[in-house]
Amino acid sequence: MVFVRLEIGKYIVVDDEICRGKPTFRGTRILVSDVLELLGAGVSVEEIIRDYYPSLSEDVVKEALKWAAEIVRGERYVVKYTEVSA
Repeated sequence: MVFVRLEIGKYIVVDDEICRGKPTFRGTRILVSDVLELLGAGVSVEEIIRDYYPSLSEDVVKEALKWAAEIVRGERYVVKYTEVSA
């Protein structure tokens, strides 16, 4: 069996073994989509960090926004692709 890990940026990864391969923040099981939904609901970056995900930083949330903008524009950057055999 081959597992795939994509490094989307400095803070965002996609790993087949973490959250069913959905984008998460490096070293966590926090879904990027959950943070983006909170932002879309009007929750501030400061509130997200303070009340929901204290392990995140402002830079991490900003990268999520930047990545989302790249997806909307049709740009997708993968910095590193690694196959891990089990």
